[in-house]
Amino acid sequence: MSQPIRVLLAKVGLDGHDRGVKIVARALRDAGMDVIYTGLHRTPEEVVTAAVQEDVDVLGVSLLSGVQMTVFPKIFDLLRTNGADDMIVVAGGVMPDEDVVQLKEMGVSKVLLQDTPPQTIIDTLTRLVEERGAR
Repeated sequence: MSQPIRVLLAKVGLDGHDRGVKIVARALRDAGMDVIYTGLHRTPEEVVTAAVQEDVDVLGVSLLSGVQMTVFPKIFDLLRTNGADDMIVVAGGVMPDEDVVQLKEMGVSKVLLQDTPPQTIIDTLTRLVEERGAR
């Protein structure tokens, strides 16, 4: 049997709403994935350090606070610095369409907005890891 997909979910910045990310964490866990949730109010440095230490396949960052265009460049810089630029990065939450386009250009594999059904998130992460292959 292959290893379960390892996912780290994080809330970066001052956003204090975590109901959605907790629902996603439970759905991914119930689908057989190893899920680490870092909790609220994390910095990009804390999130990347945890993702690298835990050797996750997917780093999922949930944002509702509108800071995505400053947070994700920092995350990608830190992943490169730590030799983990092959890690799949997904974004979730609430963000304008024009930011979605820019985030994908920056390297975010998928943007899953607040109305994405849990099964779609599971299927998306599974597909992204299968497409990337073993690390």
